[in-house]
Amino acid sequence: MSNQDTKTLTSAIMSRRKVLRGMGLTLAAIPLVQVLACGPEDSPSSGGDTDSGSTPDGGTGATAWATGGTAVMSGTYANPFTDESGTTCALTCAATLGPCYAQTLVRKDISEGHDGLPVRLAFRILDDQCRPIQGASVDIWHAAPEGLYSGEDASTFCTSDDPSATSARWFRGVQVTDADGRCDFDTCFPGWYSSRTVHIHFTVRIGEAEYVTSQLFFDDALNDDIINHQPLYDTRGPRDTTNANDNVVSAESVNDYLFQTARQDDGALLAWKTLIIRSSLDTAQCQIPGGSGGGGGGPPPGGDGGMGPPPGWDGGMGPPPGPPPGLDGGTP
Repeated sequence: MSNQDTKTLTSAIMSRRKVLRGMGLTLAAIPLVQVLACGPEDSPSSGGDTDSGSTPDGGTGATAWATGGTAVMSGTYANPFTDESGTTCALTCAATLGPCYAQTLVRKDISEGHDGLPVRLAFRILDDQCRPIQGASVDIWHAAPEGLYSGEDASTFCTSDDPSATSARWFRGVQVTDADGRCDFDTCFPGWYSSRTVHIHFTVRIGEAEYVTSQLFFDDALNDDIINHQPLYDTRGPRDTTNANDNVVSAESVNDYLFQTARQDDGALLAWKTLIIRSSLDTAQCQIPGGSGGGGGGPPPGGDGGMGPPPGWDGGMGPPPGPPPGLDGGTP
C-alpha cells in the first residue's frame, strides 16, 4: 500500500471515529426519560384518565381514580372546611330513614376491607347559630359498590339475603365530632340500585337524642364518571335513576344536599359537607322536598327504594336506634 493510500485510510478511520463520538455525545445529551418514553399504546395519557373532560371533581385529570379500597389511601388530605359558614345557617332538612338501617359500629374506616374507589367523607356539624357542635355523633350507612347493604339484622329487602352482605357490616359507622364540629370516615364510593340515585344516609345525635336523619348526594357528572368507567362500578350497566328523577329528593332542591368533592393526589375522593342542626328539639324539623319518582319500575332486592318499608317491616319512618353502647354523645 502506498503512503498516499495509507494516509487516505487513516483519515477515513479518524473521520468515522469523530462521527461516532459526536453521536455518543448527542445521545448522552438526551434526557433518559425521553429515551425510555412510552409509545402511544403505553402512554399514561392514553389509558385510564377518567375525567372525560367534565372534571366534576374540580381536578385536572392528572391522577386517575384509585382502586383497592381504603387500603390505598394516603390519608394526607387538606382541611376542606376553610370557608366561612355565613351569617345565616339554614337547617339541614330531614328525609326518609328507609328500611336499610341496621346495627352499627364506632369506627372511622367503615369499609371492612371491601374493594372500591376510596373516599374520605368529612362532616362539619353546626347549630342554627353557626356554632360548631362538639360531641355530636354522626351515624352513616350506604350501599356497597354492588348495590347491597350489609348486616344480618338488616331487612332482606336491602341485602337480597346475599351471604357476603349478611355476614358483614361494611359501610356502616359512627364518629363523634371534635371541637370544630368535624368528624371523618374512610369508605368506598356507594353503588347504585334501581329507583334511587347514589346517596348516603346519616343521622346526627346529641346524647341519645336524634336531631336530624337525612340523606346526601353526589353530582350527577361525578356519578356517571365513576359508574361508567371504574372497576366494580362499570360492570353493572348504567343506572336508571339520577338526581333529576329520584323519588326522595326533588331536582330543584338536590343541590342543597350535594357533597362538595375533590380528587386527591392518591386518586381517592375527598367529599365534604356542613350539616346544620337545630339548637333545640323544640324547633320544628323541616323536610326535604320530595322527588318525582325513580325509573326502573321499583327497586330490585337489596334496594330500599326510598318509598317506604317492605310489607311487615315496621321501622321505615321512625328514627334509628340510639348510638352504640358506650358512645359518649356530647351536648350542644
